[in-house]
Amino acid sequence: MLLAMQYKTFVWANNPKSYTLSCERLTAAHKIPLGDYCVQDLGRSCTVLRGEGEFFGAGAYTQFRRLLEVFRSPGAGMLRHPVWQCSRAYFTRLELAQEPREDYVAYSFEFCDAGEEQAAPEVTAEASQTADSAASGKARTVTVRTGDTLWALCRTYHLTMRQMLAYNPQIRDPDLIRVGEELRIG
Repeated sequence: MLLAMQYKTFVWANNPKSYTLSCERLTAAHKIPLGDYCVQDLGRSCTVLRGEGEFFGAGAYTQFRRLLEVFRSPGAGMLRHPVWQCSRAYFTRLELAQEPREDYVAYSFEFCDAGEEQAAPEVTAEASQTADSAASGKARTVTVRTGDTLWALCRTYHLTMRQMLAYNPQIRDPDLIRVGEELRIG
């Protein structure tokens, strides 16, 4: 079963029906005398995730209005995609595809990564060791490694963000965890 898509505080009850992911590397071609040229790599531009979705059933328009509130909130936030990696992203576009009804809303969206993409960590032997310690009644912990994000750790250890923050009240900013920091996961 796929994870639910999530951005900041909004969790999709039903994942959007389609996604496209665009990555682009910018280059510049320079003319060299006598008919030759060279190409300069200017680096990658932001990765863009576009998609379309539907809210349906009782309260569909209410769900869309909640998504619109999250769109209007400033700044980047963590985007958890069902099959793509977690990353900090900006919610750059939200568009109604038709006249909304109380029981059906079709929409499209766009996110642009904030330049700090981080792959979700793989489940390792450490995860199974912490599961063994849970059976013995000890508190389960994990040490933050390079590339870890709080969202990815929640996914790896099957926790909601609310549970993770309850276990770790010292975390003031969920978008900022430090390598070497010990976090309670159970």
